[in-house]
Amino acid sequence: MNDFNRGYARSIPADRADMSVDAGLRSFMLGVYNKVALGLLLSGALAFLTSATPLANLLYQVGPGGRFAGFTLLGMVVAFAPLAMMLVSMFAMRNPTARSSGILYWAMVASIGAGLGVWLLIYTGASVAATFFVTAAAFGGLSLVGYTTKKDLTGFGSFLIMGLIGLMLASLVQMFLHLPGLSFVINILGVFIFAGLIAYDTQRLKMTYYALGGDQQSMAVATNYGALSLYLNFINLFQFLLSMMGDRR
Repeated sequence: MNDFNRGYARSIPADRADMSVDAGLRSFMLGVYNKVALGLLLSGALAFLTSATPLANLLYQVGPGGRFAGFTLLGMVVAFAPLAMMLVSMFAMRNPTARSSGILYWAMVASIGAGLGVWLLIYTGASVAATFFVTAAAFGGLSLVGYTTKKDLTGFGSFLIMGLIGLMLASLVQMFLHLPGLSFVINILGVFIFAGLIAYDTQRLKMTYYALGGDQQSMAVATNYGALSLYLNFINLFQFLLSMMGDRR
């Protein structure tokens, strides 16, 4: 689901913009990062509510010791709601406004956050917290690379998006066949792909800012879509790292 509305601004070579001195760019990027941070905060709160309160019984089948044992019908709806919203918005939002793109962002964040409660039932709280901080540190470092590099990452981003499509297909195959060792390979590839996408999307947002030329309405839309891309990158990186590092209940 991460490959969402990419390329909504024309490409500008990275070395044409001095990213370290533009106050407008810093303000734009700060707006994106603030929205991502608020989205993660809301997601964490909803994940807690759907795992540690009676709401968990509406979404999940909970076994002995509070362990995850399966989804209820409502839980399946919540799990697939972000994908459904993404697909619908791709056709219904041909000319997005700041309001409609903002509604989409918060709807996606809320539905994903509600579905994240399953990870708190599968993994211990300590391993979830540790993985979150590792993901946050990696996200900060990778985004800084994308922000400061003078190298054009457009070709690298195209390669990553192709890898993302392959990753999705491999995950679908594993869902049905459960091949030995494939899950580990998927997790490794997922970490590298979404790590790269964080840097790529950060640079893409910088180029978008310059391409929009101060159009406030368009920048408001770009802020929402940019925040959604980075939020999805963070969540996916977190989930792949948790699959590798997490201690199961």
